Amino acid sequence: MRDIEKAKKIIQNNWRNGFTVPSSKLYPFQWMWDSGFVALGTSTYDINMAMTEIDKMFSGQWANGMIPHILFHSEKEKTYFPNFDFWNSQVNSGAPLHPKSSGITQPGVFGFILRDILKNNWGNEEVKDFVKRIYPKVVNYHRFLYNYRDPHQEGIIFIYHPWESGRDNSPLWDDSMSKIDISPGSIPKYNRRDTSLANVDERPTQDKYDRYVYLLELGKKYNYDGKQIAEESPFLVQDTMMNAILIKSNESLIEIANDLNLDAAEVKEWQNLSKSNYDKKFWNEDLGTYVGYDLRHKKQMNYREIGGLTPLFAQIPDAKKAAKLNAYLQDLSNRDFYLCPSFDVDSPLFDSKRYWRGPIWPQMNWMIYNGLIKYGYENTADIVKSDLNTLIHKLGFYEYFESQKKVVDTLSKGYGGDNFSWTASSYIHLNQ
Repeated sequence: MRDIEKAKKIIQNNWRNGFTVPSSKLYPFQWMWDSGFVALGTSTYDINMAMTEIDKMFSGQWANGMIPHILFHSEKEKTYFPNFDFWNSQVNSGAPLHPKSSGITQPGVFGFILRDILKNNWGNEEVKDFVKRIYPKVVNYHRFLYNYRDPHQEGIIFIYHPWESGRDNSPLWDDSMSKIDISPGSIPKYNRRDTSLANVDERPTQDKYDRYVYLLELGKKYNYDGKQIAEESPFLVQDTMMNAILIKSNESLIEIANDLNLDAAEVKEWQNLSKSNYDKKFWNEDLGTYVGYDLRHKKQMNYREIGGLTPLFAQIPDAKKAAKLNAYLQDLSNRDFYLCPSFDVDSPLFDSKRYWRGPIWPQMNWMIYNGLIKYGYENTADIVKSDLNTLIHKLGFYEYFESQKKVVDTLSKGYGGDNFSWTASSYIHLNQ
């Protein structure tokens, strides 16, 4: 119980006039999927705080329905790059003047988060009214994804920047990113801020960051219009997790509509198409997992990584596929890894310390835990939950954690930002 109270205090200390920053130093603004997970946690003990958080995020929704991955509620904060002025989101006429925002999005978590909030506060009429008000905004966001990010109308959306995936620095993107030619003058000069606030060996390399900036500039060139970007971008990926989370949120919107007598006809059409094509696009029988699809080069991206496990959360796999994913996790646990490493531990690209290349991420454990429960794999789910709790108790409420047990034994703290909001909120929700 003491750690629950500490987690609540962390979130309160990260509260900034209606929203929560992920971490006070490293990430001083409002991030989209961070905010969703924070609302999930705070809804268990302060429903008004959760609703305010979500309202604040949707205050930055674009006219085309996009929810940006960052909202810059303060234009005075200068410790982060790229800041609002570098994004220049106003090149898109539908971007609001205030708050300023980034020009890309992140995993669409708000459908399933609204559903969780409604289910756990069913007797609260204020919550029902709130969900009815936010529901069409979430639908509009999904409409944006299907209109602007699904060029072949197959119900499978693409991303054009690794940051959109939520797994920014995963080795999954290396091959596609390596095809980007950074020649002199191809990107503007810039000054990173993250490496002055976190250990350099935990952060993306400079080579990677140059390519992030290149893709950001491409977005600006086309006013952040997904249809035009799809024609030119060298990085064009249909991601397992983005699409699994979208399917989960679609299903949640349909359930909300059934509960509150709302219209979900459009969502049902999207869902039928998405679910019918997901397995065909992403399942890799040889690896026994779901893998990404490189839309630019028309091929699967054959790596085992954390995104391939998220279909469990959306209840996409049949029993046979789910059993393979569960066996993979059991094997990792038996080999003295904490669950769930973010990348294939047997790959030469695995790095248990560097951002998204092998460490454990709290919100991922939350999703995978809940997915395993749905399939009846309570034993594995308990390991996923227990491992995260153990890491937090030993190393603190950090952004992410070492995945090798033998290395954890030598550490006194986690990786990335300290006093991290989604770590605190995931812990609260898992242990409520």
